[in-house]
Amino acid sequence: MSLFLPSPNFDHRPPGVRVRLIVVHAISLPPEQFGGPGVAQLFTNSLPCASHPYYDTIRHLRVSAHYFIRRDGLLIRFVDPDLRAWHAGVSCWNGQQRCNDFSIGIELEGCDAQKFEIAQYEQLARLVLMLKKRYPIEGVVGHSEIAPGRKTDPGPGFDWAQFERCLQQVGD
Repeated sequence: MSLFLPSPNFDHRPPGVRVRLIVVHAISLPPEQFGGPGVAQLFTNSLPCASHPYYDTIRHLRVSAHYFIRRDGLLIRFVDPDLRAWHAGVSCWNGQQRCNDFSIGIELEGCDAQKFEIAQYEQLARLVLMLKKRYPIEGVVGHSEIAPGRKTDPGPGFDWAQFERCLQQVGD
């Protein structure tokens, strides 16, 4: 099952730029709490800043991702992957700056300190394989790889070997 919740936080990719990278992120709102509406509210600019002290510190953010995968594997799309979501920030991959221009951002509900759920790996694998059929994807990386020193997600709780196993299983 999947949902579409349109985010206003996107724009067009630069002319002639093709999607070739997938960036895996981790997010939870409030931090290290799962299952609530906070992430969707952040990506749709409807976060009730008075409802949690942390929210007031991020009230200025205008961010989004193309996709968000909840702990139970539910897939939510916020931005069409043909468009540029605002997920990577200051970033560089293979010598090219501005990764938002040529990447698809996938947020996993989670945090650096906790392991991710098998349902998330399975959904991520299905989504990545679908995107690879549509776009000439050259790499799947963590946010920490394109913004080292600034970002740490998806963090040590993300098991890249488990993700690779799921890619193999789903692809068979």
